[in-house]
Amino acid sequence: MTKGQLIRQIREKQSYLCVGLDPDLTKIPRHLLSKEDPVFEFNKEIIDATRDLCVAYKLNTAFYEVLGVAGWMTLKKTADYIPREHFKIADAKRGDIGNTSTQYAKAFFDSMGFDAITVAPYMGEDSVKPFLAFAEKWAIVLGLTSNPGAHDFEMLQAGETRLYEKVLQKVQDWGTPDNLMFVIGATRAEEFVNIRKIIPEHFLLVPGVGFQGGSLEDISKMAMNKDCGLLVNVSRAIIFASDKEDFAKEARIIAAQYREEMKRYLEEVKA
Repeated sequence: MTKGQLIRQIREKQSYLCVGLDPDLTKIPRHLLSKEDPVFEFNKEIIDATRDLCVAYKLNTAFYEVLGVAGWMTLKKTADYIPREHFKIADAKRGDIGNTSTQYAKAFFDSMGFDAITVAPYMGEDSVKPFLAFAEKWAIVLGLTSNPGAHDFEMLQAGETRLYEKVLQKVQDWGTPDNLMFVIGATRAEEFVNIRKIIPEHFLLVPGVGFQGGSLEDISKMAMNKDCGLLVNVSRAIIFASDKEDFAKEARIIAAQYREEMKRYLEEVKA
């Protein structure tokens, strides 16, 4: 998917919502457990209930890998079921020496059909560049994450700047705003103004809204650019809104609430 196609989806749907499909067999409704593939059935109903309210879906591969071979099959089935108009993210956090990264990229882009993959930049340029060599595909590089452990490395002072700032400054030169995004956690709202000074044009994938306590309003007002420039991911607050047979209906209600709030912020920027 191109940047222009993504922006068009955001404008048409008045939404920059990304729904995180992170299914947990211990949390999905019990009536689905008798199905041949309960995780896929769960994902399918969530997708059907939210597809007109969001522009992207993010699949954290850990929730599929834990199920072994069957989980990988469910991951592929889910990716195939997501409508083509949606931006499909494999949240796999890959990154290795060049030839290995190339194989990771082929696996998720060519074999699995994803539009983007999350990438860890720790090993440097040659571990990230292979993901940027595919037309109309994206690398989403970890920038400043929402977990407490971000203080262990990302927030460390490295000369006149902090380490995460050096990552943003360096990595942006490896690609362009047309194939490179950054993960910035919603719980770091106070950093968004500074981040936009470093990477004003890049899209940001923002997890941490919902159960982790990030503020959609703060993020939108501090980090939105002329193209919107945001994909705000919400997982548990939507997909686990109910553990009963009405789970998809309840998921839609929550997703619609996020979309309505997003619509308001988009209108404010346009004005």
